[in-house]
Amino acid sequence: MNDPIDRNDLYETTEAHVERLLGRALNSFDLPDALVERLGSALAHASSLHASHHSPALHRATYRHTYLLADGTSLTLWELVHHTGPDGRDHHELYADESEVRLAAARLAAAPGFPEAVGLADPLDDDLDADLELLSALLVRPPAPAPRTYVPDDSADHARRVLRRAENADRPGEEVAARLRGAFAHHIQQVFGRQCSVAGKDAGFSLYEHAFLLLDGSEMSVWEVEHTATPDGRHMCEVYEDERAARAAMELRARVRR
Repeated sequence: MNDPIDRNDLYETTEAHVERLLGRALNSFDLPDALVERLGSALAHASSLHASHHSPALHRATYRHTYLLADGTSLTLWELVHHTGPDGRDHHELYADESEVRLAAARLAAAPGFPEAVGLADPLDDDLDADLELLSALLVRPPAPAPRTYVPDDSADHARRVLRRAENADRPGEEVAARLRGAFAHHIQQVFGRQCSVAGKDAGFSLYEHAFLLLDGSEMSVWEVEHTATPDGRHMCEVYEDERAARAAMELRARVRR
């Protein structure tokens, strides 16, 4: 694999380096605009090999690019370079977070057609199980608090529809449904959303809190998981009484191999 760190041009300016990095990345358009704008003030940079994996079916390497910005802060980009077979062409991907590049590397190892790539990681690299454990850690990360504004808008009927569309066997029962029939206002908030790979297939996960204000002045919430980690890729809704159970369900779905 060609090293994307151009050692033949020791005098490459940081501006040229940034342009080269963004220009060859297949997913540069996914980077946040604010991050790309910050890169425009980079004064110096350093690049290093972070991890690598080589097998007959798959070659991949992860590089860390760190930039010193004009405001005195630093910024790091993670580059994944990979190709398949002895004559494969290099493909470059950029990520703003180490966890994202590790998950991308795990997806390559789990892709159909490359069974020999799984489990042959270089000592510098993490194996697929470690990357799935990282996904689990992301799923249980507590959400940032957000202001809650209750809206009186047929809230009891909204609660009924949320419970009705739940497909999980352990969805809230009649006791919860009875309490929610006394709801007169509600608030919906998405607390998690992510695309990932499950058994080599793309799947989306979203977690919503449906909070209700009841006639007796109390509050209660149910937690709705929407995902496409189903055998046929269809959209599925599950509802749980507490956040911990909902996040555990997402973690389980993310680990199941179809």
